[in-house]
Amino acid sequence: MIATADDIKRYIAQNLECEVLEVEGDGRHFNALIVSSAFEGAARIARHQRVYAALGDRMRQEIHALSMRTLTPAEYREAGR
Repeated sequence: MIATADDIKRYIAQNLECEVLEVEGDGRHFNALIVSSAFEGAARIARHQRVYAALGDRMRQEIHALSMRTLTPAEYREAGR
């Protein structure tokens, strides 16, 4: 099974509390903007690991490529969004 952008959004939201969650993609490659207070104090790699953990085995089976921008709520506000 190949995941859709809506599937990926749902998978992440089920396992990671997000203030903002946007996912776009073409069925093979996806881009995500994930804003979560769970990222407070975490380095980029740790943030990405949290998202991969939220996706579980789906990252190996259903999702070919996922680029993500992971921000805290404060970073998101500072970016002017």
